[in-house]
Amino acid sequence: MPTNENPIWSFVDAKREAFIDLSDRVFDTPELAYTEVRSCAEHTAMLRAQGFRIREAVAGIPTAVIGEAGSGGPVIAILGEYDALPGLSQQPGLSEPRMIDDSGFGHGCGHNLLGAAAILAATAVKDWLASEGIEGTVRYYGCPAEEGGAAKTYMVREGLFDDVDIAITWHPAGFNAVDDARSLANTRIDFTFTGKAAHAAGAPELGRSALDAVELMNIGVNYMREHMPDDARVHYAYLDAGGPAPNVVQARATVRQLIRARDLKGLADLVQRVRAIADGAALMSGTKVESQVFSAVSNLIGNRPLEEAMQAEFDALGPVPFDDVDLAFAREMQSTLTQDDIASMFRRLSRKPDYDMPLCTFIAPLDRPFGGGMGSTDVGDVSWAVPTVQARVATCAMGTPLHTWQQTAQGKAPFAHKGMVHAAKVMAATARAALSNDLLRAAAQQAHQQHLAEFPYTCPIPASTRPPVAAE
Repeated sequence: MPTNENPIWSFVDAKREAFIDLSDRVFDTPELAYTEVRSCAEHTAMLRAQGFRIREAVAGIPTAVIGEAGSGGPVIAILGEYDALPGLSQQPGLSEPRMIDDSGFGHGCGHNLLGAAAILAATAVKDWLASEGIEGTVRYYGCPAEEGGAAKTYMVREGLFDDVDIAITWHPAGFNAVDDARSLANTRIDFTFTGKAAHAAGAPELGRSALDAVELMNIGVNYMREHMPDDARVHYAYLDAGGPAPNVVQARATVRQLIRARDLKGLADLVQRVRAIADGAALMSGTKVESQVFSAVSNLIGNRPLEEAMQAEFDALGPVPFDDVDLAFAREMQSTLTQDDIASMFRRLSRKPDYDMPLCTFIAPLDRPFGGGMGSTDVGDVSWAVPTVQARVATCAMGTPLHTWQQTAQGKAPFAHKGMVHAAKVMAATARAALSNDLLRAAAQQAHQQHLAEFPYTCPIPASTRPPVAAE
């Protein structure tokens, strides 16, 4: 146990069981981006039960919610998520793949834990502020659709963070660390080609194939890969391949291109090239092309003062206190992984692989060489709007890749619950430090403004694009 007890930890422990139950309920009702009706309702009910003032359906998103407590400044935002993924339904607690039901949805990124820990941290800060009689405001941001939907980007665009001083969040992981604030900016653009239907055998010369246009576009993008930055990425998915009849020339087809780059400028340059390829594919196939931005996120920007503050709180708390039962199940899960999976996680932390470490027993240092690939997150846009810091906390066996059945299988494990509560303590303690230390907030703001002075922010989602929520 840590010797330098932080008074806010006790506020987390006092309500941990209720929030573990919340996490499990959200796990049991996995919902995809922008359809998290039950998950959002669970979070809203918890906010109401804990005495928060509530704003629902913020930024025009029915499954986005904000809970607020306290008064005056400073204003601390704690970010939560609760969306699931397709194709990752899995019975919890099993070390073999077994779906729960045919829906295929599952919490393969741990967002059931993410949201519950964030709202627990916000509740602890609320209770601590009230007990100390300190002026300040804490807000819980219930954010849907992180998995490809970019809800936080829309929330930033609508000004929901304009009066926030500091934003804090976390993500479940196989290790303990303050996040290194590296991610790729990205955008998802749907390219719809329109051609002309015809009998594919009787009169093919009369047709103009939209499916051919999509395939030509993909070929063009594939040839571009040799001539783009090493850390840029382009992926695609067919949304409409033109129908099941090969004897009909497909008159309409849609492909979603997911374009990633290190920063917003690099993203804009790459998008321009992909759009030119789409125009070329339309020209070659005799079709027309239209495009629609589905979502977009910015790259993360770091904030050194906040990262140092969170590292200090993490070091004071120590690693997650796992027991022998936790270690035994983690070993079972590791048996389903490859040595490459495990080595990849240690490489990310710039450490030699330890294949006999089933759960992370250390906290990574703040300064470490970068040792892994990058994904994308809509936390990136929050980090451009307000000084932001993020933790990674161990909730699964070392080496467990995100977006896998193994991740889902561990989503209700006792060690996942312990990591979730630990994350709440790290976030609550960091919020307490920010509320109590004027110099910390000033340093965080100065670092943030220095970055914006050199790299001004432009929202990557066009003003005309609305959140892709289902119509009532």
